[in-house]
Amino acid sequence: MASASHLVLIPSYNPGVQVYETVRAARAHWAPVWVVVDGSTDGTADGLKHMAATDPGLKVWVLPENQGKGAAVLHGLDLAAQHGFTHALTMDSDGQHPADLIPAFMAASQQSPDAMVLGVPVFDADAPALRVQGRKVSNGWANLETLWAGIGDSLYGFRVYPVEPLRQVMRGQRWMRRFDFDPEAVVRLCWRGVRPVNLPAPVKYLRADEGGVSHFNYLRDNVLLSWMHLRLMLGFLLRFPLLLLRRLHIL
Repeated sequence: MASASHLVLIPSYNPGVQVYETVRAARAHWAPVWVVVDGSTDGTADGLKHMAATDPGLKVWVLPENQGKGAAVLHGLDLAAQHGFTHALTMDSDGQHPADLIPAFMAASQQSPDAMVLGVPVFDADAPALRVQGRKVSNGWANLETLWAGIGDSLYGFRVYPVEPLRQVMRGQRWMRRFDFDPEAVVRLCWRGVRPVNLPAPVKYLRADEGGVSHFNYLRDNVLLSWMHLRLMLGFLLRFPLLLLRRLHIL
């Protein structure tokens, strides 16, 4: 039976054929599954719509042009709210995230509906060392910006969000529309008092010969993250007294 409160939301941009396996795996473990195609030009939008035509548990929404991961997620969140969903599990379309853990993450969310359930990546030996080590910097900043509120990992996109708090955060400012979405979402939700619940989850980096597709640009995306943490630090300084009182359990 399809859930009336929790859905799987997959933003997708030129993922190649791996997206079909990702969606099939997600559907094997949950319904409904929604895919937001973010202006893909690789033909996968048509393939996904063909899958959805025979699967009532799958819906595909196609944006006319690429707007960024965060923008695609927000589009899905707005539609989810219109349809009465309260929570969304986000996962990438490229096969990195463990679809078999969807039920466990959804169960944790149902037990703590006011929290966000964050995947903490468990890397295998093939994980790029630069990516593994580099995320420690972002995690350090995120923990400082929230006074160590308990964010296990700021970048891993396999997580369950409460829909309405995240929509309010995103509609309240212009950022979080591209690669900066994942870390900024958890920091700003922590600022709003949304508690993180951390669960371990394997992450798989597929090689090109395995169908892996990466849109990560080291220079562009690290500049974007640096700018993001600069504005978050400014926001942190403004909120510091409130965050300190909350951490001291005075509020």
